[in-house]
Amino acid sequence: MLIGELSRRTGVHTHQLRYYEAQGLLEPRRAASGYREYADDDVLTVIQIRRLLEAGLSTEEIRFLLPCATGTAPDLEPCPELLTALRARLRGLDEHLDTLTRTRRTLHDFIAATERRISPT
Repeated sequence: MLIGELSRRTGVHTHQLRYYEAQGLLEPRRAASGYREYADDDVLTVIQIRRLLEAGLSTEEIRFLLPCATGTAPDLEPCPELLTALRARLRGLDEHLDTLTRTRRTLHDFIAATERRISPT
């Protein structure tokens, strides 16, 4: 299938599909005419790429993890590399949330202190 068909079947813009190719996430065959030709399996691959991006993984991490994407459903088969990467991403998100919570608390304290100093008119 051509890139337009893959875009229609996955809901991913053609520019994004070309970016996935540039990042080594997709490897379409080139026709004699130079057009990219995608296999039916690439639909599932694109769906898996989107899910991993939504989980916060970088394209570099996804390129490393795509061999774990062996399921026939838009899901990933368990493999140690996948679990390690997902756990690391979750730890990073937890740390970021902790930082945001502290920042929010500090900002709230500043607002409260400022409001106490404002005299009623």
